[in-house]
Amino acid sequence: MILNFANILAEEAVSVQSAAEAVTGDTTAAATGTRSLMGGDMITTVVMMLAMVAIFYFLLIRPQRKKDKQVKDMLSALKVGDRICTIGGLYGTIAALKDDTVTLTLGSLQNTIVIARWAVRSVENVALENDTEPQI
Repeated sequence: MILNFANILAEEAVSVQSAAEAVTGDTTAAATGTRSLMGGDMITTVVMMLAMVAIFYFLLIRPQRKKDKQVKDMLSALKVGDRICTIGGLYGTIAALKDDTVTLTLGSLQNTIVIARWAVRSVENVALENDTEPQI
């Protein structure tokens, strides 16, 4: 398809050149006509490419950067006692934090596991159902 487009442009340039030579008998006018024909198409192509880059930026790149920033802020704000959900679906309470690891306490049996900090999906604001003591 691109080759066909290039062939059509070349044929039009040759026809413009021969028409200019027939009218004026001067080859420089034909060259000028060819340049103006190609210049207009090049400007249109550049404008379309810039429009595509802008669309990709606003629809794909910018939202992803915003989401990455929110995740980074959430991971840096973790503290002992926060209730979290991991990417594996485990819910627990943070018992200890180190640089790249998080120690979680799971359930009422106080089982602990160590996970990577990047494996935290979200911080949960609500208490789990079995966390409170039963009231009589």
